[in-house]
This record gives sequence, C-alpha cells and structure tokens, in this order.
Amino acid sequence: MPNPTRAFLLGPLLKGVSRSFYLTLRVLPAGMRDPIGLAYLLARAADTIADTALIPPQQRLELLLSLRDQVNGATDDGTLMRRLAAEVAGQQALSDEKVLLESLGPALTMLSRLSAADRTAVREIVSTLASGMEFDLRTFPDESSGQIGVLREWEELDRYTYLVAGCVGEFWTKMTYAHMPGTLKADSEAMLLRGVRFGKALQMTNVLRDCAKDLRIGRCYLPGTMLDRYGLTPQDLLLPGNSARAKPLLFALIRTTLGHFREAVDYTFAIPAFSVRLRLACLWPVLIGLETLLLLAGNDDWLDPAKVSKIRRSEVYRIVGYSALMAPSNGLLRIWIERLIGGIEARLED
Repeated sequence: MPNPTRAFLLGPLLKGVSRSFYLTLRVLPAGMRDPIGLAYLLARAADTIADTALIPPQQRLELLLSLRDQVNGATDDGTLMRRLAAEVAGQQALSDEKVLLESLGPALTMLSRLSAADRTAVREIVSTLASGMEFDLRTFPDESSGQIGVLREWEELDRYTYLVAGCVGEFWTKMTYAHMPGTLKADSEAMLLRGVRFGKALQMTNVLRDCAKDLRIGRCYLPGTMLDRYGLTPQDLLLPGNSARAKPLLFALIRTTLGHFREAVDYTFAIPAFSVRLRLACLWPVLIGLETLLLLAGNDDWLDPAKVSKIRRSEVYRIVGYSALMAPSNGLLRIWIERLIGGIEARLED
C-alpha cells in the first residue's frame, strides 16, 4: 500500500526545497532513495534553522542542537516542534521552508521506521552536517554586526568542507555498498576517501562562488594565512575592484579544488556503465561543478556579489540531457570532462 506521508516528503516537499537534488534523487536506484532523501530533508531543516538571520545566533544554536538530539532519538514532549513553529517557521520568506519545518514530526517518524543500519547512517550524516552548521554559528559573528570573522588556517577550511560536504560523499558511498552490493568493484576504503574528496570539491566550489555574498554576512572562509601570503585582508575582498588583485589567491584555491574534482571523476568512473542511474547521480554534480569553476576562473569581477559565477538553468538541462546519452560511454565522458578541466587550467594560466 502506498505511503502518503513518504510520497509527500520525498515528492512535493523535497522538490520544493531542492529542485536540483530532487532530480538526482529521482534518478537514484530505489533502495537508496529513502535514506538519502530523508537525510537531505533533515539536514535542510537544520540548515534553515542555522541560516534564519532574524533569530539571534545563540537561539539558532540552541534549536539546532535540540533538533540534532531529536534526530539521534531523544524523546521530546513537543516543545521543539512548538518552538520551531513559533520562532522559526514564521520567519521564512519561502513557503516550502516553512512547510519543511512543519513536517519535521512526520520526517522523524519516517526515520524511526528505516532499517537499523539506514537509521544509524542517517543519524550520523545529519549529526555531522549539524556540526558544520554549529561551527558556523560559533565561529562567525552575527550577520548584522558589521564584523567579519575569518578562518585562520587551511586546515580549518579543509575540516569545514568535510563537515558540510565531504561527509556526504562518505555517506553516499556507504549507502551504495549497503544497497547495491557488488556495484562498486574498487576497494571500499579508497572509494570512501574519494567520496570525501568528491564532497569537498563541491563545497570548495560553493565557497569560491559565494565568497562575495558570504563576506557581506561576516563570513570569510578563505584562510587568513593565505590572505596574508597574497597581501590581502577580508576587508580588501569586500571591494569588487580588488577582483584582479585577489585573482592569484582565487586561482590557487581553484587548483586545489580541481585536485578534489579529479578524485570525484575517478569515483564516478568506478561506477560501472550498466549502473546508469547511479552514474548519472554522480555525473551531474561533477559536470555542474566544473562548469561553475570554468565561469569562476574567467570572471574578472568575482568579488562583485552582483556578478556571481552561476550556470543558467538552461545549461543544467543541457548537461542533464547530454550526460544521459553519454553515460554508458567512458570515452565520450572523459573527452567532455577533460575538455572542461583543460579549459579551467588554460584560464588559470592567463
């Protein structure tokens, strides 16, 4: 018998809060959809709490940690859900985010009904992602303070990219081994490490693309030691006119990101051609990420928040269409991917 709650959570609600991930989920093999889709919804709800700037950071942190406890099985008398409805849901400009917060009860019930192994995996990934959000709330000032917090060392940024994305690649790999045994022929330890690098590639792309926007809410993810090396300060990055001056820093970070993407490409090609759905689910973020890096490497105004390096929706549809045709062919895919990487590297040499 169809489950209407599951159908709503993983259908209209998921589509409303993430159109691009919804496409990925729809193409995933059936056994992976429930745990991965549910993990996304719970993490997105946590992220909505953490990002609601109209609420003081300490209050957001308290609610975030309470939700993490709920995900991990803590009992509750309904206090958290009432607080979320009263303090957070009404602050959402997007109705889908409001509905998501109001649907946390059914989502937690769905979590309790997963298999023991899937439930443990979902709890682990949501807890880790929530730790990344906690890091943001504890590290950076209130968005309205006018101050800028900055990460000091590369290791902090690398750890952060694990907490908010690298762990997702790890989780995805575990789900693949659990629900599609025999699909991945590569050594599991190697694939888990590649999965982490895959997630870091995507998050580093986000960090670089969103740098100008993040600076304006007081967050500088570019490490202070690297800024010092290039004679820059976070305040310098607030000036769009410094885009050219700061490009050597950008290019250095793009090179690091490309290293992660090469591991993501190896991860994707470790998926056999006959597993078309799983391969496409990995191909799309790789191709979209590389296209974004290509735009970023050629963006002479990358520090201008009005000129964000973001590919158009029509380009996303082009990628989806072409990749669906090429998915079974390692040769054609390698030509496409190496052409993109070559284009990025050529711009880094300019």
